[in-house]
Amino acid sequence: MKAAAVAFILIAGSFSQAAAQQPPPIGGPYPPPFTATLSNNTPLAFGMDASETARALGVPLNYVRGRPGDEIFLAFRNIGGSGLFYKKDRLYLQFRKGRLAGWKGDWGKNWMWQ
Repeated sequence: MKAAAVAFILIAGSFSQAAAQQPPPIGGPYPPPFTATLSNNTPLAFGMDASETARALGVPLNYVRGRPGDEIFLAFRNIGGSGLFYKKDRLYLQFRKGRLAGWKGDWGKNWMWQ
């Protein structure tokens, strides 16, 4: 009889209504926007110089080509992977007049799956 009563209580408790997340109280703390919670956002901003960019990315910049002030640099970002195969993505950075003017990620081809 006790087992049947416990089973009835567990079944009855599972019929509670599902509710979506409640809105924050008026004037209360609001959750951050969706784009602020993404894990793949790059901490770059237009107008940074090369040293600020290297510090923001946490990796050294490698010179590719260009005149002084109008260079293209390459940053190898280690984005993890398994312990056996690390994944390094390339990020090309365009500087004009010594300031960051643009960047482009290059994921290349994965040689393992060819």
